[in-house]
Amino acid sequence: MAPDGGRGESGSASSNPRMSQDNSRVDGDEHTTSGPIDPHREPSESFLAARSEQPQFTLRALVVGLLIGILIAFSNTYFGLQTGWISGMAMPSALIGFAYFKGLRALTARLGESVSRYGFGEGFSEVENVLVQTVAGSVGTMPLGCGFVGVVPALEFLLKPSETPESGSSDPQIIAALAAAQEGGGLKLPLGKLVLWALGLCFFGVVFAVPLRKEVIVREKLKFPSGTATALVIGVLHGGEKTGVEGEAEEQYARKRKRVSHGGEDEESQALMGDASPEARQSQDAAQDDDVHGARDHNDRMKQDWQKQIRLLTYAFGVSGSYTLFSFFVPQLHSIPIFGTYLANTWLWNLNPSPAYVGQGIIMGPATTIHMLLGATIGWAILSPIAKYNGWASGDVGDWNTGSKGWIVWISLAIMLADAIVSLGWLVMRPTIWYIRVYGPAITRDVNEKGLSRFVMEILNPRSRGYSPVDLNDDHLPHVDGVSKSTSHQMTTDDEGKEEYDAPPEHQIGWKITVTGLILSLAFCVFAVQYSFAGIISIGLTVLALLLALLLSIMGVRALGETDLNPVSGISKLTQLIFALVTPAGSKNAVVINLLAGAISESGALQAGDLLQDLKTGHLLGASPKAQFYGQLIGSAVGAVVSACVYKLYTHVYTIPGGLFEVPTGYVWIFTARLVTGQGLPEKTAVFAGGAAAIFAALTALRIYGNSVRQPNGEKGAWWVSYVPGGIAVAVGMYNTPSFTIARTAGGVLAWWWTRWKGREETPMIVLASGLILGEGLVSIVNLALASGGVPHLRE
Repeated sequence: MAPDGGRGESGSASSNPRMSQDNSRVDGDEHTTSGPIDPHREPSESFLAARSEQPQFTLRALVVGLLIGILIAFSNTYFGLQTGWISGMAMPSALIGFAYFKGLRALTARLGESVSRYGFGEGFSEVENVLVQTVAGSVGTMPLGCGFVGVVPALEFLLKPSETPESGSSDPQIIAALAAAQEGGGLKLPLGKLVLWALGLCFFGVVFAVPLRKEVIVREKLKFPSGTATALVIGVLHGGEKTGVEGEAEEQYARKRKRVSHGGEDEESQALMGDASPEARQSQDAAQDDDVHGARDHNDRMKQDWQKQIRLLTYAFGVSGSYTLFSFFVPQLHSIPIFGTYLANTWLWNLNPSPAYVGQGIIMGPATTIHMLLGATIGWAILSPIAKYNGWASGDVGDWNTGSKGWIVWISLAIMLADAIVSLGWLVMRPTIWYIRVYGPAITRDVNEKGLSRFVMEILNPRSRGYSPVDLNDDHLPHVDGVSKSTSHQMTTDDEGKEEYDAPPEHQIGWKITVTGLILSLAFCVFAVQYSFAGIISIGLTVLALLLALLLSIMGVRALGETDLNPVSGISKLTQLIFALVTPAGSKNAVVINLLAGAISESGALQAGDLLQDLKTGHLLGASPKAQFYGQLIGSAVGAVVSACVYKLYTHVYTIPGGLFEVPTGYVWIFTARLVTGQGLPEKTAVFAGGAAAIFAALTALRIYGNSVRQPNGEKGAWWVSYVPGGIAVAVGMYNTPSFTIARTAGGVLAWWWTRWKGREETPMIVLASGLILGEGLVSIVNLALASGGVPHLRE
C-alpha cells in the first residue's frame, strides 16, 4: 500500500490497467456453491445461511492471524521507514494460513493415529481463512495507521527547536520532552505514550466502517477489487479440499442446483422428468454426474496449481531473505552506481537491487511504476540540477534542508495536494450532480408552480397542508443519460428486495453495538490524544479532527470500493489544509497540531477502508461480519502495541533519518505542516510548485473523465487512461530517491512482460511479489538483531 493504496495484492485499478474493474453493478446469477467463486455474482441467501452454520470465530484462526500480522508489521515498519510504502498482504496472509493448516494436518497424519486423532489442522474452512487474513491485515497495517512511518518520525526527528509547542501540562514526561525539543529539536515521547496514542487511533475507524457496510457492499455492491481478488483466491484454495460429509453435501447440492438451472429448466420441467422413462432419467442423472466429476477434476487441477504457487512463494521468500542477510554484511549492495560514479555520488542515481522493491513494482503494475519513473526523471534529472545550478538549493543534493532533495519535495507536495483536491472534490460532486440531474427538473417545476417561499415552507413542514412538498414519483423522473425511472426504481426497490442478500441477523453487528462502540472509541481517542500530548492540542480541535476523519473516510471508502485506491495521503493533506484555517494564527503549537490532525484523519480513513475491504471478502465467502469486526478490533489493538514497540526498536538501533531509513514521508508531513501554517517556501519553489499543481490538477481531471467513459464493449474506462500520469505516483517518484524507483519499475516491466506480452494470468506474479516482499521484510528482523548486537559489516 503506497501512501494511497488498497490492500495492494491486486494492484490499484486506477493505476494498474491489468486489474481495472468496472465500477458499475454487475447483475447476474447468485453463486451458491462452495469452492471457487465468481467475483461477478453476489452470494445467495441460501449460501449465506449455509455458511453461517460453520464456526466463524475460532481461537486457532485468531492466533495464526495475529502471528502472521506481527510479522507483516515488522516488514511494513522496515519498508515504511525507507519509502513510506506498506502492504496489508491480505492475499499472502490467506495463502500462508491455508498452507499452515494444510501442512499441520499432513504432519499429524504422518505422526500416526495417536497424534492425528486430536484433529490438528482439520476442517480449516473458508470463513476461518477470512478471519486469518482480516486479523493479519489489521495488525500489519498499524505502522501506517498509527503514524509510525510518517507523522511520528516527523515529530520526533524533523521538528525544529523553534517549532516546539507550548504546554501547560504538569506531566513530567511532557515537560521533559518539551525541554529536550527546545534544545535539540524533535518531540520524543516515551514508549508508553506512543502506545496509548496508537491505541487511541486504531478503533474509531473500524467501528465507523460498520454502518457503511450495508450501503457500499450490500446495496451498492462496490467492487473493492483487492477484497474480491482475495475472496477468489480463498475460494480456489479451499475448492479442492472438500472431503467426507462436507464434500458429499456439496455434490448433492450441486445436483440439486443443476436440476433447477440446467438448460433453463423450471419446476414444471422437473415434474415432467419425474414421469419420464427410466432411460430419460438415467440420461439426466448421467449428465449431472458428468458435471460433478468435471467440477472435481477442475478442483483437482486448481489444487495442484496452488501447490505450485506455495512452492513459488517459498522459493521467492528464500531468494529475497538470502539477499537481505547478505546485504547486511555488504551494505554497498543497497547503492549500485549503474550509471557511473559521478551520477551516483553527485546526483544520487543509484540502483537498490532489492528483490522486495521489485516485488512492490510487480504489485503496483507497469502504469504506476512508469509514472513513478517519470516523477523520478522530472525531479532528479531535471529539477534537481536546475535548482542546484541556479543556487536555489546550493547544498549537497542529498541534504533535506539545503540541497535539491528537499527542494523538489515541495514540488511533489504540490502535485499530491492538487491530485487530492480534484479527486476528493469529484467524489463529492458526482452524487450531487446525479441528484440534480435526476430530481432537479421536478424540484424546478414545483418551485415555478408554487413559488419559492411556499416550496421552502412545505419542505420544512411537509404535513402542514396534507401533501408532499415535492412529487418525486417515478412518473416524473426524467430519462437522464440512461437513468430512467425503471433504473431509479431498480436502485431502490430491487436493492431492498431479493438482491440484498446479507448474513443472518445473528452474524451482523447490531446498531446498539455500533453506536456504543463509536461513542466509546471516539471518547477514547480524545482521551489518548489529550493524555499523550497533554496541553498541546485542545479537546475542541481533537474533536474537530475526528469529525473530519469520519467525513473524509466516507470519501476514502467509496474511492477504495470503486478504484482499489484509498487516498489516505490526500485525506490527511486536506485535513492539514483545513486545520491551517482553524488553528490560531501565530500559535507555537500550529505545526504539531497540524501533524496530529492529519494523522487522525489518515488513521480513520485507513481503518475504515481496511475493514470494508475485508468485509467484501467475507461477504462473497459467507463469513460472519461480526466475527470479522471483532477480529479487526483485536488485531488493531495488538498491531498498535506491536507497531509502537517495533518503531522504538528501529529508532534505537538505526540512525533515523539516515542511511537506509530516510523517512521521506516524514519530510512530506512536516513540509506540508510548515507550508499551510505560513512558514514560507524555499526560493523559486512557489513558481514551480504552482505550475506543477495546475498541470496535475488538469491531468487528474482528465483521468477522472477517462475512467467514466464507456467503451464500445460496455467496459468502463478509456484505453488511454493508463497513459495519463497519475499525480500520486509521480509525486512518490519525486520524493523517493531514484534507487527505489528503478527497482520498482523493473518489477512493473516484469509484470507487463508476463501478463501482456506472454499473455499469462497474473496470479503467479502476485505470489512471486508477495514472497519477495515477505522475504526481505522478515529477514530484516535478523538484520535488526545483528545491528543491535554490534555485528560488523564485512565491507564499510
